[in-house]
Amino acid sequence: MPDDRVTDFWKAYLEAGGRDGPYTAWAFGDEARPEMQTKLALLVLNGPKRATTGLLAEYEAEGEPLPQAGEYSVILDGGGDPRCVVVTTSVEVRPLSDVDAEYAWTEGEGDRTLAWWRQAHVDFFARLGISLQDDTQLVLERFDLVWPPSAGQDHGGPHEGNLD
Repeated sequence: MPDDRVTDFWKAYLEAGGRDGPYTAWAFGDEARPEMQTKLALLVLNGPKRATTGLLAEYEAEGEPLPQAGEYSVILDGGGDPRCVVVTTSVEVRPLSDVDAEYAWTEGEGDRTLAWWRQAHVDFFARLGISLQDDTQLVLERFDLVWPPSAGQDHGGPHEGNLD
């Protein structure tokens, strides 16, 4: 159940003309690294982050359904504060070896190259005790920022981020 901050944020989104329906609230990255969660939330809010990557095995182990196009999410920072609303536009499952430069660019982190993206994800999952291999199945989720409408402007947050 979302806390009052998330509920109030969702209500503000609806009052601004947003589309009602089910939504989830979550933060990018590792819960043990709230500064990373905030950095990644700001990359969505201020641009250019429009994708995220998960492990298919984690979804399966947790019995969690894969995200679906059309689903709404409230993105949280490392303090649990809501920052923006996104809608999933596409989801695909690919092995690590099939992730391309366009997807790395869309994920919007670091220098946005495929080499940077790959190394950052290998390092990130290694810190969690997971060794990525070329055949590791990844969930590639693309999304659009839908609220707040002023997002994409300078909000004083960082415009570069990474998984560190």
